[in-house]
Amino acid sequence: MTLSGRDAYKDELTLLAQQDSQIVALEADLGGKKHPFEQQFPDRFFNLGIAEMTSVDIAAGLAEGGFKPFFSTFAPFVALRCAEHIKLALGYMRKNINIVSSYGGVSGGWFGTTHHALEDIGVIQTFENIRIACPHGEEETRRVIREAATSTQPYYIRLSRNDAFDSIPSLAEGDELIVDGSWNEDAPVSLISIGEQATEMALTLKREQPQLNHLHLCYVDKEALIANLQRLENSGEQIVVVEEHRRAGSVGSYLSLLLPHKKVYAFTPNEQWPKYGGSHSDVLEYLGFTEERLRQFILDIRKGSPLCSYPY
Repeated sequence: MTLSGRDAYKDELTLLAQQDSQIVALEADLGGKKHPFEQQFPDRFFNLGIAEMTSVDIAAGLAEGGFKPFFSTFAPFVALRCAEHIKLALGYMRKNINIVSSYGGVSGGWFGTTHHALEDIGVIQTFENIRIACPHGEEETRRVIREAATSTQPYYIRLSRNDAFDSIPSLAEGDELIVDGSWNEDAPVSLISIGEQATEMALTLKREQPQLNHLHLCYVDKEALIANLQRLENSGEQIVVVEEHRRAGSVGSYLSLLLPHKKVYAFTPNEQWPKYGGSHSDVLEYLGFTEERLRQFILDIRKGSPLCSYPY
């Protein structure tokens, strides 16, 4: 059975800890009962309660002592509440800290706006030296956790809540993925998908319209985006970045700065604040982030419709 990203994280980290005694797990009262890491390595598991800022500082101390801390909590709490601590410990001091943030986007659903994170990537991108990963599916999540465990660079890993998806097959560790393995320089539109829900939508559109390009990006920090610029330079004139994030501070906005001569469009949730409870999909529908809307968005771009959301 395919695991959700956050369950895959727990399982993969526990497996890695069997071979690496320096790995420690920190939780902000969110690990749940029978956390696999806590069960196998209780002396390396720390439930620090709802004290996210203190948790980042403790992780910095553990990293200074030669440990490899993985700190997991909700995306809105760690990216927003702990912004200064992340800036200093991960960005400025470059401590080997891995932050695993679940509940990315609006996957918190009925928990409401306080538990939604549509601004986190933009916040973390402003800090230098931090690797930012938005994996899609179980296998890609496991791959990112393995890479983080062997790297000395700080990581911010954005996961959803309970959704489970099969990852797109990858040829090698660290590869970014061109879906279907082809790239058409004359494609009418090139799709760039970030995260799980966005990638699922882009996969559907690619199956329906094989003439489109589709590049799934797992890593979205500045260095990762620059590394893919040549591929994007050799695409059609129009690029649509699909991501569960606010338009401001999105990956699309960053790519528009790196590709000023391209038309870079952002397909994101709208700018409303969800005002009612519902599932992840309910909230996404309320915000207009659906396959149907993406399909119409691409059609409008190809027609040159003035009703289409403007490019950056």
